Amino acid sequence: MLTTKFPKDFIWGSATSSYQIEGAYNEDGKGESIWDRFCHTPGKIQDGGTGDVACDHYHRYKEDVGLMKEIGMHSYRYSISWPRIFPEGKGKHNEKGLDFYKRLTHELLENGIKPAVTLYHWELPQILQDRGGWANRDTTDYFADYAGFIFEKLGDLIPFWITHNEPWVTAFLGHMTGDHAPGIKDLKTTLEVSHNVLLSHGKALNVYRQINLPGKIGIAPNFSTKYPASNKQEDILASELSDGVLNKWFIYPLFKGEYPKDVIKFYSDKGIPFDFPHEDMKIISKPMDFLAINYYTSEFIKHHPVNGFEGVNDQYDQFEKTDMDWIIYPKGLYDLLLRLDNDCNKIDLIISENGAAFVDKIDENGKINDVKRMNYIKDHLIEASNAIEKGVNLKGYYLWSLMDNFEWSYGYTKKFGLIHVDNISQKRTIKNSGYLYKDIIKNNGF
Repeated sequence: MLTTKFPKDFIWGSATSSYQIEGAYNEDGKGESIWDRFCHTPGKIQDGGTGDVACDHYHRYKEDVGLMKEIGMHSYRYSISWPRIFPEGKGKHNEKGLDFYKRLTHELLENGIKPAVTLYHWELPQILQDRGGWANRDTTDYFADYAGFIFEKLGDLIPFWITHNEPWVTAFLGHMTGDHAPGIKDLKTTLEVSHNVLLSHGKALNVYRQINLPGKIGIAPNFSTKYPASNKQEDILASELSDGVLNKWFIYPLFKGEYPKDVIKFYSDKGIPFDFPHEDMKIISKPMDFLAINYYTSEFIKHHPVNGFEGVNDQYDQFEKTDMDWIIYPKGLYDLLLRLDNDCNKIDLIISENGAAFVDKIDENGKINDVKRMNYIKDHLIEASNAIEKGVNLKGYYLWSLMDNFEWSYGYTKKFGLIHVDNISQKRTIKNSGYLYKDIIKNNGF
């Protein structure tokens, strides 16, 4: 029987975000976020759900940390709600909001769990959105100020920091498709937002270096490995363009100090000129300690005469799909890890999100035998291990998600958790995938 082992100092964890689990949306002085506004706008969320209560983690965090300890996690990745700390986006801070994150952090440390903090998981204070949001360059300075405040208050306790979660989602789903808050649909704004988010990352990184803290800091883009749907030249070029729009658009500025020229031409041909102060690139490309990776699926691409490219995953019956209708393609993770190892100067990598949504059923014994999720986890970890054997500096794995939660525009219809959460009673139940993960952590492999 083949065994899959990981390096002895490999970090095993899980991840969540504040809006998806905390609830307490208007308690203890928290300000309104763009997601509060978006969710309270009729028709925006599939099941009409909101994050008002979510998993009530704000009040139940001790129970949730106890479950993490039961599973044996080394680390927990959570995000801080910017408007919980700065209700006005800047200026005077909210002490009660800060106290919550202090209590959570100390609870983790007392249970032997290393905190990994994400500063921005899409919760912009609504008051800043009213002033232009991420399309307003001033927001990059407000973010750096907010980050600096958190570094000062928690920096000596936190070994891992992530500035932004999935800047592509912030920019494109929030400002081009309008599927996410703030629900804008404008390509020019999207490109301005993507640049300003990267700029704010660089500014926060500068602040972190100035404070001279002992932890490590990086960013967590979402990646999807792109493959041509055929060996036709037009599909190969379409696949490269699709890779540029999602992956290179963020990797090139961070590691090469420039945007991919083919993607700039692609937008220019659409009548969207892309311009910014050149000195921004020195800030954006400042070296970080690790690159975090959110990977769920890959995509097969063909040429599209108007849009340049389109995905054809829905045409493939040979691939199993998750409840998100994403194909399950573990080799895409392996190919991605090798590619990033090569393109990003052999930087340390952390898988900051990987997981799958499935429809889970509680049986008559109160158990949840989520075999598909278990297989998904194992198959992706095999590929991660294979990449390590090839010399990739992969240092950790955070499974998405610790618990079933508010899944953004899908509301509560999609379940990613290792732990089932009853939306009415708030009862937590560890799924069989959670017990599998416990065994994997205990054995440092399987």
